[in-house]
Amino acid sequence: MIRGKHVGLRAIEPSDLEQLLAWRNQPELRRYFREFRELSSTQQQQWYDGKVVNDPSTRMFAIVDAASGKLMGACGLCYIDWINRTADFSIYIGHDRLYIDDVYAVDAGTQLLKFGFEELALHRIWCEIYDFDEAKTAFLPRLGFTLDGRHRQTHWAEGAWHDSLFFGILVDEFSPKQIEAGKSRG
Repeated sequence: MIRGKHVGLRAIEPSDLEQLLAWRNQPELRRYFREFRELSSTQQQQWYDGKVVNDPSTRMFAIVDAASGKLMGACGLCYIDWINRTADFSIYIGHDRLYIDDVYAVDAGTQLLKFGFEELALHRIWCEIYDFDEAKTAFLPRLGFTLDGRHRQTHWAEGAWHDSLFFGILVDEFSPKQIEAGKSRG
């Protein structure tokens, strides 16, 4: 287990799938995900078997409360490009419908970046979000990400077109101490 101050990141277990699916299917959270449709338990199992267990380009974790071990959400590095040393950053806190908060998400995000840069020797970690995702728009710079660019009108949601925002962080820009001190970039 990867241990932070408030959370631990551990392997996703089959027993986590039902709760992760319930959070993933909440409309107020689902609106932020690339796969916007409600997922079935069969699709959740296929994701687990295909991506979590067997895909070498994916490293997914359950986020658990450090004190109690209670499941809080999920995070991971996806679409890992082992040649160019890049990966897509993914995170959400489903517990209490937090989505992104100042305690669990920040700690989990910091530990995930540390894992990506120090353990996997990645050079760049990136994240695509939609322009209406105000929580992650504020959260990502707090972790050291910089807004790299915008692709206009890529996502149809809630009766309108929305832009995709691309954030990135390079290995030499990552500083857990700055995150802990509350310093941000962007």
